[in-house]
Amino acid sequence: MAQLQEYKDHFILMAEAGFIAINQGDEDAAVKLFKATELLNPETTLPKIGMGYLHLCKLELKQAAKVFEEIIKKDPKNEMAMTFLGLTLALNPAECAKGEKVLEESIAAAQDPMIKNLAKSSLEFVEKFVKKAPSPSQVGPSVKKEEKKKKK
Repeated sequence: MAQLQEYKDHFILMAEAGFIAINQGDEDAAVKLFKATELLNPETTLPKIGMGYLHLCKLELKQAAKVFEEIIKKDPKNEMAMTFLGLTLALNPAECAKGEKVLEESIAAAQDPMIKNLAKSSLEFVEKFVKKAPSPSQVGPSVKKEEKKKKK
């Protein structure tokens, strides 16, 4: 355990590297980095947020929501987990309204301007792309009609 002590000041760098690994598509490295950060600081929620973010990026919405809800249960004021939960829910058509409500609450409550901006951007994304996206039942026939028109 004494060996871990000398790496404690590297905690935030390793956590950041985990998020970078996700954005680079390196899931294996991200998981390893988050596990390492959890060893260095078991009390923090950052590695768990990282794992939730990994699920969110893979559009594993149920798993992501579960992770963020667990974090919020332990730390109800965790602005990052709340905002990511809102986005996760909003991407699920069945829970879109609930997700929007969570994002609106995040905008109102967030003290961190970057978190507030993320929640605002997420709401804008939902308005522009999620809510206006056609349902699968609408896509099938209309796409076929358009293809027939183009062939004529």
